[in-house]
Amino acid sequence: MLPVLLKEDKEYMVVMRLHGDVDDDTLQRVVNLFRGPIYQRPPLRSAVKRAIRVRRIYDIKIWERDGRNVLMQVWCEAGTYIRKLCHDIGEILGVGAHMQELRRIRSGSLDEDEYRATLHDVVDAYHFWREHGLEEPMRKAFIPVEYTVRHLPKVYIRDTAVDAVCHGAPLTVPGVVRVEGGIKVGDYVAVMTLKGELVALGRAAMRTEQILSSKKGVAVKTEHVVMEPGTYPRAWGK
Repeated sequence: MLPVLLKEDKEYMVVMRLHGDVDDDTLQRVVNLFRGPIYQRPPLRSAVKRAIRVRRIYDIKIWERDGRNVLMQVWCEAGTYIRKLCHDIGEILGVGAHMQELRRIRSGSLDEDEYRATLHDVVDAYHFWREHGLEEPMRKAFIPVEYTVRHLPKVYIRDTAVDAVCHGAPLTVPGVVRVEGGIKVGDYVAVMTLKGELVALGRAAMRTEQILSSKKGVAVKTEHVVMEPGTYPRAWGK
C-alpha cells in the first residue's frame, strides 16, 4: 500500500524554532507567502536527488506562539520537506529557523483522530493471537487494508479472475462485474473481489463507460498486487 500512501497529500503539526526575534505581524506575513506552489531543494540528508522541484502547500496556519517557538499546521503535497520549509521561512525572515518537532496527523484518507493504536496495543494483540489464537485484539489494533483505498474508484471482479490478477495479469473486461466511481483513463483504481477484498491496484486503461459497454480489452493494468496468489482458485490457463 505504500505506493498509494506515499503519493497522497499530507498534514502535519510542526514546532518551528526561530533563531531571532520577530514580531507577530511580520511572522504571519512571511508564513502566508508559502501558500501555493513553492520551490524546494531537498536537504542534505534525504532519500532523493537534491534537485530543485516544485511542491504545493495547500494551507499553512499558525496556531500558537511561545517566544521563538511557533506551532503550525501544514497541509501539503506529498514529497514536501517540512524541515526545509521551516528553514526557508527563517531565511525570508532574516533570522533563521529550524524544525524542532514534527507530527504527521494525516496521510491521504488516514487521519490520526479517526483511528489510534499504540505500540503496546499492537504487542498485546500479537501476544493474544500467538498464545491464545484470539483474532479480535488484532482486528482492533490494525486497520484493514481495504480502509486505505476507500477514496479510490473501484472495479469489482469475478472470482475466476482474481488469481490471474494476483499473478500480475492485467484485468480484462470479461472479468469485471461492476464499477464504482467515475473512472478516467490513467486513474489509479482498486481492484476488489465481490466480497469487498482488495486484490490489487492499477491504472485504468478505459473509462467507466467503456468498461461497462465493451466486451473485450484491458480495463485495468495491474501495478501493485496486494492479495496472495492462491487465495482464490486458479481459473486461468484452463
